[in-house]
Amino acid sequence: MLKRLVVGRPFRSDRLQHTLLPKRIALPVFASDALSSVAYAPDEILLTLSVAGGAAVVFSPWIALAVAVVMITVVASYRQNVHAYPSGGGDYEVTTVNLGRKFGLAVGSALMVDYVLTVAVSTSSGIANIGSAIPFISTHKVVIAVVCVLVLTAANLRGLKESGTAFAIPTYAFMVAILGMVGVGLFRIFVLGQDVRAESAGFGLKAEHSYTGFAFFFLLLRGFSSGSAALTGVEAISNGVPAFKKPKSRNAATTLLLLGVLAITMLVGIVMLSRLTGVKIVDDPATQLTGAPANYEQKTVTAQLAHAVFAGFTPGFYVVAAVTAIILLLAANTAFNGFPVLGSILAQDRFLPRQLHTRGDRLAYSNGILFLAAFAIVLIVAFEANPTHLIQLYIVGVFVSFTLSQTGMLRHWNRLLRTERDPAVRRRMIRSRAINGFGACLTAIVLVIVLVTKFLAGAWIAIAAMAVIYALMVGIRKHYDRVARELVPPDERGVLPARNHAVVLVSQLHLPTLRAVQYARATRPDTLTAVTVNVDEADTRRLQNEWEERELPVPLTVIDSPFREITRPIIGYVQNLRRASPRDVVTVFIPEYVVGKWWEHLLHNQSALRIKARLLFEPGVMVTSVPWQLASTENKNLTRYDRRLKRGVVRGPQPGGTDGTEPGSADDLVLRK
Repeated sequence: MLKRLVVGRPFRSDRLQHTLLPKRIALPVFASDALSSVAYAPDEILLTLSVAGGAAVVFSPWIALAVAVVMITVVASYRQNVHAYPSGGGDYEVTTVNLGRKFGLAVGSALMVDYVLTVAVSTSSGIANIGSAIPFISTHKVVIAVVCVLVLTAANLRGLKESGTAFAIPTYAFMVAILGMVGVGLFRIFVLGQDVRAESAGFGLKAEHSYTGFAFFFLLLRGFSSGSAALTGVEAISNGVPAFKKPKSRNAATTLLLLGVLAITMLVGIVMLSRLTGVKIVDDPATQLTGAPANYEQKTVTAQLAHAVFAGFTPGFYVVAAVTAIILLLAANTAFNGFPVLGSILAQDRFLPRQLHTRGDRLAYSNGILFLAAFAIVLIVAFEANPTHLIQLYIVGVFVSFTLSQTGMLRHWNRLLRTERDPAVRRRMIRSRAINGFGACLTAIVLVIVLVTKFLAGAWIAIAAMAVIYALMVGIRKHYDRVARELVPPDERGVLPARNHAVVLVSQLHLPTLRAVQYARATRPDTLTAVTVNVDEADTRRLQNEWEERELPVPLTVIDSPFREITRPIIGYVQNLRRASPRDVVTVFIPEYVVGKWWEHLLHNQSALRIKARLLFEPGVMVTSVPWQLASTENKNLTRYDRRLKRGVVRGPQPGGTDGTEPGSADDLVLRK
């Protein structure tokens, strides 16, 4: 009942087409991460530059323009990707096909780390924005951030289209609020000539150190690398092409274009407006700001801008603060849609557990969603929901995937150009190759800048995590390959066992034992023996007497156990049977109780479970459970279980329905089973 309340009723597999997304829903689903990053990327740019004082902050608009150039390049490059590889593999598929499996795994591990960090960073940043308006939130940010991740998890477990519809309204509200704030602010400054000043504009900015020459240039590069967080989430659309309605590639490319235009406009607008209004934001207001009041609570950049632009109109400030916080929390939804799809593809290629490949009740990749939520919660708790600390681990993975993907696209176009003879098609391919080539060079430069400027600040943790995931995926693939080799049937016809020796395990003479003996006799083995372990002389003698009195046509073998063990003597007896004739098989029949109450499991079948678990490792030994239903099972509500079976996939149509049911119906399947 709890699962149905949270997740909802299950969907049939043929409902999958109804979960596909139109562009208006796909934009908030897949682009919310990249769009929301404009709410914290300006903060990170200004925070990085503030350590050098006001002389460095004046470069913030130029850094924003540099980030915009990279964004334009990446969006243009990925528009080529979604047309060339619409299957949803995204960067992983592009890199694996064109550069090989090792590079594909590197991209897969990088994207998985980046998706987890997307959830942690977006949620933590959203809580920080809410804390700007509600101080209570900032004092309990870790707990609230974890609760938000759990709510997002539940929403995504209900299915892709439902979560997309729920998230569309706040995403579009964020776009309108940010663009409206920037537009109103610029209109007041340039058209009305008003003096729009942020609350921190009158504070002095104290430089922590003196930066000159190369050190100052390095600081600008670090500010650029922090601002490049605005590019995270662009790759999610190429990974989610199968979730779009047809024509999938064209709709995905259009969504990418809309994403680029909106993200660039909002990022550059916020940074320009913060420069015009004199916004100041620092790591430690108490030491870096002069003239600030005691116990000054520093607000985020968007909160300060909203307060300044909508001065005298308090609802405007709260609307911007609210939608910014909501979009940052919902930005994690991009990762919840990208990570499970990527995990499913990697699982299909046997690099991750196969459980990640299957869809859940609501046609979402439930296991991937749960894995992502668990790892994100670990990061939130470990870093105390501090976005400034978490963001140092960020964007390394995404630029690794950017660079390798665009390099793979270069090889893709070169391969096609060798065989293509149509001049118009060749010109289109050459243009696409030029776009991807420029994108590969630019993202490679940004990757080097990110690694150099952020390695010691925390990027090494992300790199180490990628290496661990890479090694883990290689190990999983080796395991699956080894199992597959072991299970390949030989070319020659299999040799039948020479004889079948049946062994019935007996603890006492009761109805379950008699049923096991009768069933074992019905299988007509070559030899049949009942075996009991002597751990108590009186009980064993009583069992022998009862066995003789009933004149059972099966010999009873008693195994002595001076140390009162049960499992080891039985294993030794079975091994001796196998050792005497290796071509024979031994079938062990184990009577087991079927109970109706959960607590009854603790009181029964413990010895049977231990023996069964040990016998499964013995070659040439078959283990057969013979169930005996106790009276408590009569009150078991099996109707609910039958209804659950009916909601499963119907395999049909089958000839000859039974008991008046339609042939091939779910009722017919249950009855025939």
